[in-house]
Amino acid sequence: MHIAMVGHKRYGSREGGVEVVVTELARRMSALGHEVTCYDRGGRDVMTGGETAGECVQEGVRVEPVRTVDVRGLAALTSSFFATLRAIRQRPDVIHYHAEGPCVPLRIAHWARIRTVATIHGLDWQRAKWGRLASAYIRLGERTAARCADEVIVLSKAAQNYFRETYGRETVLIPNGVDACEPLPAREIADRWGLSGGSYLLYLGRIVPEKGLHYLLEAYRQLDTNKRLVVAGAASDTSEYMDEVRALAAGDDRVLFTGFVTGDVLAELYSNAYCYVLPSDVEGMPLSLLEAMSYGCACVTSDIPECANVLAGTGVTFSRGDTGDLRDALAGLLDDSARARELGAAAHERVTTTYDWDSVVARTLELYRPNQKEVG
Repeated sequence: MHIAMVGHKRYGSREGGVEVVVTELARRMSALGHEVTCYDRGGRDVMTGGETAGECVQEGVRVEPVRTVDVRGLAALTSSFFATLRAIRQRPDVIHYHAEGPCVPLRIAHWARIRTVATIHGLDWQRAKWGRLASAYIRLGERTAARCADEVIVLSKAAQNYFRETYGRETVLIPNGVDACEPLPAREIADRWGLSGGSYLLYLGRIVPEKGLHYLLEAYRQLDTNKRLVVAGAASDTSEYMDEVRALAAGDDRVLFTGFVTGDVLAELYSNAYCYVLPSDVEGMPLSLLEAMSYGCACVTSDIPECANVLAGTGVTFSRGDTGDLRDALAGLLDDSARARELGAAAHERVTTTYDWDSVVARTLELYRPNQKEVG
């Protein structure tokens, strides 16, 4: 089967959850003997600063860069359009679109009678970084997926209910997966930043308004603790927000901004955190939460369904946007290290027995084949 992937930025990147999902699906499907093509956006990688590489094969996956207007608000629009045109010429068995905005040109593939599958990673038009015009375009992609895609995959029951109530569209629930992870001792993070096991709280993700980092910084400033707050991640299209959060942290030398991290540094940060904190207002299904759980982190998240349903009682939740409630949740966990260890163990057990990439791949492949729809 020839499978085309559209909507991500770069194959193999960890810039966002979409990129991780596309990479895992593509490389695992290739290993099963399928022909997989990923259409990368052209332009500069905002995480690494490097330029897009040319056409190549990675892990058995053909990676083809497509024309992109590398301007905020236009990159996803243009790259998904040109990727769709290229895919139509190549006539794959299925084109799999990822995220709502890139689904706008899905209608063209539908007209070309190519089977289409859309994964809705979240209701992206709700994200604070988008203005009115961009939000309207993203909602057009959502409507296009609901009306034209042969199959629509969602990551949560909340999204499944939303599509049923808004569009009368039945969807298939296939949550993201995660690999079992072996914790690493604090070596490189000790050399770089003086961090040791259990000596810090960890925020790890893109630094954008909907992730709620400002709530965490405000709550943390009210805590009487010698544990540091490590903020690992980089801005994405929102340099103004980065300035805002740096201003909130100004004068508090307990706060450490590491920038974008990957590899062993990423693994060490997860492995040695006292707890992981995700204060988001909006999520699809946060892969960083799954990863933190897989390392046995005690997790504190907002009470939005997309986070609370993943934790299922194995972590601590606070009322979304309530800085005082977040402060109290962190204070309670900081005062009870035994509870933090118990929650971390429970989170590890839940995530490694519930969220499995091999199952995700198998269920997705079923949807690629006509008349193979599963009930989810």
